[in-house]
Amino acid sequence: MVTAGVLHWVTPDPFVKIVPSFLPYPLALVYISGVFEILGGAGLLIPFVSRAAAWGLIALFIAVFPANINMAVNRIHLDGIPDSPWLLWGRLPLQAVLIAWAWWYTRPSEKFVAYPPTRSPS
Repeated sequence: MVTAGVLHWVTPDPFVKIVPSFLPYPLALVYISGVFEILGGAGLLIPFVSRAAAWGLIALFIAVFPANINMAVNRIHLDGIPDSPWLLWGRLPLQAVLIAWAWWYTRPSEKFVAYPPTRSPS
């Protein structure tokens, strides 16, 4: 996540290219989403904030999904990515995989789960 976020800043053009035209300020949106990817990725590594970071990443994955749809519907070619309709459409379900991955981090940590006391055999 951190690497992807940094790429939003280092090479924003491919990301700008897939932002749907109905959204204003595509470059600013790319930079903003990059910041949140960096924060979310780093936040997953910090136990105190990992659950909040995971919820933030879920929101981010949902927010950027229109760009992925735009890329598939309009067959937007990006250098370095194979230009196949199967790949463009096939990567859409991967967003659900990323959401499920982030959802896994929203579970409470085992050390904070209260278990009922166990009875010793009589």
